[in-house]
Amino acid sequence: MAIQDKTMIVRPIGYIRSPYTDKFGIPRQPGLVTAAEGLVELLPDYARTEAFKGIEGFSHIWILFVFHSDVLSEGWRPTVRPPRLGGRVSVGVFASRAPHRPNPIGISAVEQLGLVTDGQGLAIKVRGLDLLDGTPVLDLKPYVPYADCIPSARGGFAVPPTPAGLTVTFTAESLRGIAAADPSGTRRLRELIEQVLAQDPRPGYMDRYPARREFGIRLYDQEIHWLIEAGVARVIAVAPATQASQRT
Repeated sequence: MAIQDKTMIVRPIGYIRSPYTDKFGIPRQPGLVTAAEGLVELLPDYARTEAFKGIEGFSHIWILFVFHSDVLSEGWRPTVRPPRLGGRVSVGVFASRAPHRPNPIGISAVEQLGLVTDGQGLAIKVRGLDLLDGTPVLDLKPYVPYADCIPSARGGFAVPPTPAGLTVTFTAESLRGIAAADPSGTRRLRELIEQVLAQDPRPGYMDRYPARREFGIRLYDQEIHWLIEAGVARVIAVAPATQASQRT
């Protein structure tokens, strides 16, 4: 059979609006942080309610997306070092979900919460996101449990995360910052911070730097700083990103 190298053109149908405004801190898989809610904002050509007729019967959907930001300019790699393996062990790119692929396409199964209309037009609200804000979306498909869930499947090196994780605590100063940033609680900012940090977002190679204790991530427009000590992540500050940058 002759193999032909054909170029295909794909275009986004919309873009992700997510609390993850920086790559550091994004959970390694969808569904691990249920407080992470966002939108798939549809471009005008696809912002048609009839295109979603019947979606209410499905609790979850697949998002097919493009790894963007600096990934597109870096090209693909035949082998990668997954963070789950501490960044020390190489595996084939096709045996991983790494972004450095010949075609930088990813998939993510998330809970769908229905259509919403806001100032940007039509969107579908989703929960359990693991995607960077601004991610281009190529397609949406319903998650079909009888076909998509395979209980006997083997997960290779992608073993489930340990249930314990990190214990997360908050200082009085950080709680004041959360109250100022999310006075109505609609962002679920405290839950979001707690769930993200409980996953321990630090790279696996951080055990090479045992003296480092303070870390920071950005969620929405807020900079979150925390200290690690004896399995506890203590959140010490939550402030608008511009102010937090000056603080450090």
